[in-house]
Amino acid sequence: MGYVQAMKPPGTQGSQSTYTDLLSVIEEMGKEIRPTYAGSKSAMERLKRGIIHARALVRECLAETERNART
Repeated sequence: MGYVQAMKPPGTQGSQSTYTDLLSVIEEMGKEIRPTYAGSKSAMERLKRGIIHARALVRECLAETERNART
């Protein structure tokens, strides 16, 4: 279970695939919540990596939204 960048289909726009990636990361993070509460250190580390990855994707989505708002 990793937070690997998914391959983007050829016709997909950047913001849509970034948003889809973000949803995927959030979904994967949800699977790590219960094991983290149970004390799993590896699940905690995966959750931390997921949060870092999600934050980066949120920044990308916001930047894309701002670019689209200017045009």
